[in-house]
Amino acid sequence: MSRKYLWGIDLGGTKIEAVVLDAENNYNILARERTETNGHLGYETVLKNVCSIIKNVSEKYEIPIANIGIGTPGSINPHTNLLRNCNSLYLNGNPFHLDLEKALGVPVKITNDANCFAISEYKMGVVKDKGLDAQVVFGVIMGTGVGAGVVVNGQIIEGKNGIGGEWGHNFLDASGGNCYCGKSGCIETILSGPSLERFYFEKTKKKKKLKEIVEDYRAQLDDVSVETMERLFYFFPKAISSIINVIDPDVIVIGGGLGNIDELYSKGLEKLPQFVFSDYIETDFLKPKFGDSSGVLGSALLWDQKQ
Repeated sequence: MSRKYLWGIDLGGTKIEAVVLDAENNYNILARERTETNGHLGYETVLKNVCSIIKNVSEKYEIPIANIGIGTPGSINPHTNLLRNCNSLYLNGNPFHLDLEKALGVPVKITNDANCFAISEYKMGVVKDKGLDAQVVFGVIMGTGVGAGVVVNGQIIEGKNGIGGEWGHNFLDASGGNCYCGKSGCIETILSGPSLERFYFEKTKKKKKLKEIVEDYRAQLDDVSVETMERLFYFFPKAISSIINVIDPDVIVIGGGLGNIDELYSKGLEKLPQFVFSDYIETDFLKPKFGDSSGVLGSALLWDQKQ
């Protein structure tokens, strides 16, 4: 039997990352390369850049090009096969996976990058390492934006409309204001890094990075930094409680910059019992094993059938 290679592409706003995993040997990484996206040059240039990095990896590592998995910021409309909801606007309205199939001559699967994050942490990452018998895993990314993916019994849940896991664009509170998606008060307008930084700026008229806000909160140097962090610690459990009430996951993995804030796993969960419809909560909240690398690893797993 021929060796099985798992190819993955993480298509980000500034970089394209390619990886090849060995499906027969614990998903060992056989190759990994990055290149610039150059999205400002348009759709055709990005498509060409993705093809180029795949061909370069194939030649450099002498690995045949096989089925490609790709993670993007948006999702595919299952009825039109066109990308939508991408913050890289040049992708929206284009059949990126079909164009890539035509250019490379191999099948391509595409999904949201948060789905890739969730499946990688389930199959390769923290859920596997801890030996958890998890049937349902909810993978959250809270960074520049807010996204999530759902894995049930080892399978990504895309959903009938292709938007499974779109937690970040549910209404949370009017104080979040307008969201780029056209709605108002989305989770992303409150729990993303830029949203917390904006909240601080509106209170002080001073720009401060989230890392600085966290440091000042810990040192109790700045009342508004404390207020900003308390906002996070109040709204995070309120937002995540709806997920627990609906799908009751075994594990919630928190990625993105906010997932690195240790207090999120202590103070950020203190108010959870106020919002969850249960007299006890045993959900595991975990930091990811791979961090920013989870996306590209998860994209390579899209063609993997192992549980």
